[in-house]
Amino acid sequence: MIRILIVEDEEPIANLIRINLKNAGYVCDVANTGTKGADLLQESVYDLCLLDIMLPEIDGYELLEYAKTLGTPVIFLTAKGETLDKVRGLRLGAEDYITKPFEILELLARVDTVLRRYHKAEQQIHACGLLIDIPSRTVTKAGKVVELTYKEFDLLLLFVRNPNVALYREMIYERVWESPYMGDSRTVDLHVQRLRKKAGLEKQIEAVYKVGYRFRDETSEQAE
Repeated sequence: MIRILIVEDEEPIANLIRINLKNAGYVCDVANTGTKGADLLQESVYDLCLLDIMLPEIDGYELLEYAKTLGTPVIFLTAKGETLDKVRGLRLGAEDYITKPFEILELLARVDTVLRRYHKAEQQIHACGLLIDIPSRTVTKAGKVVELTYKEFDLLLLFVRNPNVALYREMIYERVWESPYMGDSRTVDLHVQRLRKKAGLEKQIEAVYKVGYRFRDETSEQAE
């Protein structure tokens, strides 16, 4: 299980991040001061730290130095968006630098990128009766292999990593096909239809009117 420490003094932002990371399958702790963040880093082992810069008691730059001694990768998450601030943070050893306000989906993507860089990303995901093995790119259901194409597998990963979130067709296309969306929704719709049928997710993958699709995961809803 991947453990992430969120060090953020603005409670609404910290809670928003925690809820979305939890829904994506991560275990999260929250600290609202730099001192509390340092205490938690000392007490537990974390796979990643999301760190604000402007914190009470100990600022993010100082806490980054401490996290580095423990081998904990850090993503700065801050309102300090000037280029010099970003350069300083990256030169001090932060893995990434996200400026507020930010999109949750972008945050989740960057978290996944850093975890994969450190070989700490999840190897398997269980969702709606499916066992998704990421390294081998295989999916099984009740012990039987679900044959998916490369893009169908990526589409499934996008859905299960963002449960109960309405995903725009534009975002789905750009994340899965890794190219600009040109306004033709047929490619996305066709792949979603095929994924629903192959994986038995007709009820779980819902169409959202004038938006796109939502992957309904009741276990994530019940966890909150």
